[in-house]
Amino acid sequence: MIKRYYNFLIISGLVLVFTSCNKYLDQNPDMRTEIDNVDKVAQLIGTAYPSYNYLAMAEHSSDNVSDKGVAIGTNDSPYSEYYYWEDVIGSGNNTPTQYWNTCYAAIAAANHALDAIEKNNLGNEVRPYKGEALVARAYAHFMLALFFAQPYEIDGANDSPGIPYIDRPETVALAQYERGTVKETYDKIRADLEEGLPMLAGGVWKVPKYHFNTSSASAFASRFYLFTGEFQKALSSANNVFGNGDYTNKIRQVNSVLRLMTSAEYLLEMTKPDKDFNLLIRETYSVYQRQTGASVYQRFGYGQKKYNEFFATEIFPGTMMYTKGLSYSSGQHYTSYMWNEYFHITNIQAGTGFPYIMQPILTSDEALFNRAEAYAQLGNDAKALEDINHLLSQRVNNYNDATHSLTLDKAHAAAGTTDTKAALIHIILKMKQRAFVTEGVRWMDIVRHRLPVVHVVLDENDEETEMVLESNDLRRVFQIPSEASLAGVSQNPR
Repeated sequence: MIKRYYNFLIISGLVLVFTSCNKYLDQNPDMRTEIDNVDKVAQLIGTAYPSYNYLAMAEHSSDNVSDKGVAIGTNDSPYSEYYYWEDVIGSGNNTPTQYWNTCYAAIAAANHALDAIEKNNLGNEVRPYKGEALVARAYAHFMLALFFAQPYEIDGANDSPGIPYIDRPETVALAQYERGTVKETYDKIRADLEEGLPMLAGGVWKVPKYHFNTSSASAFASRFYLFTGEFQKALSSANNVFGNGDYTNKIRQVNSVLRLMTSAEYLLEMTKPDKDFNLLIRETYSVYQRQTGASVYQRFGYGQKKYNEFFATEIFPGTMMYTKGLSYSSGQHYTSYMWNEYFHITNIQAGTGFPYIMQPILTSDEALFNRAEAYAQLGNDAKALEDINHLLSQRVNNYNDATHSLTLDKAHAAAGTTDTKAALIHIILKMKQRAFVTEGVRWMDIVRHRLPVVHVVLDENDEETEMVLESNDLRRVFQIPSEASLAGVSQNPR
């Protein structure tokens, strides 16, 4: 990882830290002139990933959280602002501004790597690293578009403002940018992704799961193509994650292997790079999982109400999903217990340093869900059911195919519709919400399917007031940092 010395698109002159380790280190901030061989390019591209995460903004804006009550938990910023869908001021930890900055910092690193590749004759050996840089650049822009621009509308004009797509290193102190349109943004993401992905074949990385490789890039592609409505491409991409599209024993075995682990073992297992279910893992600065003052003990968070809704309620008759989530503080505070915080000490005497978590950014479970939805969208109901039931077989306690598997009749009844595609997608989205609680994936589905979000606020007497974030509410798009106006970037309407 790298320590960021700049806010890209706020102060757009690049100050790049070039390091081969994955901790936050103080290094000479300008080593660009030395990027003249494949090894240095590879090290630089290792920094072309966001070093902060989106977990708080995605989870606490979604319907994965609820109000636990006036006297329960803390009411800290920015969690409360997310729950009320208010703009978050400042650039501190877990803020949209922080995520905006870290994505553009990642893009800057990718651009300098690509520039070095173009200017130096590095031969075929550099090809996989060029592919990684292109896919990493596509990924960071995609995540920015996900949070800071209107969603892509399949078969729509997509002429609302996108996000600035930066495809070259900056050479001036304060460059000016245009947002372009959503269509232009997604077209450029697609171009980078489709150029870069084939180059990854045959690439060799010391720890492949810390980099975009063919499997993780294919998983990202399956996500991207669902957003754009290119369902055959989403299907093909999901099949390319593993040879012959076989996910057997390669997704999270929640109801067996993971269930038998101790909590300490589980924390480590969920983020290990040697697990097939982890396709791309990155170290991100974060206190998100801290039990004191951060997400777990927040008043607005993952509490007993949501735990019961997700894991004590049937998805369809006779079938409910299992999690290893644990409760704290008289059963009011719950956590998925998958984020193991580490602490990199920079000053032993002062006891100071950087908290971070290893975040699975892309998983085989999500790719298989993406394939199931692609099958449903394409009308291949049998294949969609096959993938859904494979996922259920790993997430339902004492799974029995005759009892717990999904059929079209069960799907129709649970969704309340005779439209098979709608019924299957209804089940897939409910399963995904439970499968990825606290991981931020639910917000992606809320954006993509334009799902309304309901939040309930409790008063001192536990009387409820309901708030609804409708599909056309402008607050669904996070506000672009006000400082970005210095670079000519307009803010989102409110």
